[in-house]
Amino acid sequence: MTDGVTDGVTDAVTDAVRERLRDARGFIFDMDGTLVLGDRVNHGLRPLPGAVAMLEWVRDRGLPYVVFTNGTNRSPAHFAQVLREAGLPVPEDRMMTPASSAVVMFTKRGYKRVMVLGGDGLALPLREAGIEVVPPADEAGPVDAVFVGWFPEFTMPALQAACEAVWGGATLFSASETPFFASANGRALGTSRAISAMIRSLTGCGLRITGKPSLDALRAAASRLGVRPASLAVVGDDPLLEVPMAHRGRALAIAVGTGLGGADAYDHLPASRQPHLHLGGVDELLALVTELSLSPLSLESHHE
Repeated sequence: MTDGVTDGVTDAVTDAVRERLRDARGFIFDMDGTLVLGDRVNHGLRPLPGAVAMLEWVRDRGLPYVVFTNGTNRSPAHFAQVLREAGLPVPEDRMMTPASSAVVMFTKRGYKRVMVLGGDGLALPLREAGIEVVPPADEAGPVDAVFVGWFPEFTMPALQAACEAVWGGATLFSASETPFFASANGRALGTSRAISAMIRSLTGCGLRITGKPSLDALRAAASRLGVRPASLAVVGDDPLLEVPMAHRGRALAIAVGTGLGGADAYDHLPASRQPHLHLGGVDELLALVTELSLSPLSLESHHE
């Protein structure tokens, strides 16, 4: 980071955004395209400029944070391990996926049996929470919900089983409805939207999203951090995910251009739906918070 970058970023920030950034009690960081980039199957993750230092800055000031990815090809614990192997200091309890927020949603609704269209990354957090995971197969029996995530092994029999479950009264949940996620090779197709679209087309059912940009996802992350949603700063690259989620919870929306959202990604949106802050990457965010000389906050103040 050069002084020129720091000065340029700081000069472009309004007083209102400076104040909100100073008052932020915690952070939600996206993963792919914000902190790291990997291949189309989410392997070979490499930190983006400033990512390691940004997490260290937050940690050293005692500010709570989570890394929230819409990916469900790994469990949260496995994602955290892979990020640590890539050099990012992310403990297990600081990692969230749509399966993490699904556990909160399903528990509140009293769900006991859930049909999962996905692998262990989707199913393991549910099992750990005491929810019975049912595979999409014939004679599955009644289930409370059908939960769709990363599932490249999807088959027509699985579609049949999911539709039968919905016809039997199960509610359909999708981990993510974004069509793509950022990879080092460009846009990578997300499977949950495609699979959910088939189920909805055949059954005419509704859909609830457990991951970003749902307010449920933001509330689950805020609960994990012990911070009100409006006191959080949400940082991400996808115009369809992090910025809309931040606005739904009145959090500070910070967009970065290192993934899917380029410089003009938000130009077509009204001012009320644009990011409060649009930066080139988390390296610029680090330059900004350093320049603003944010004061450390006590752990007690985080929970006020």
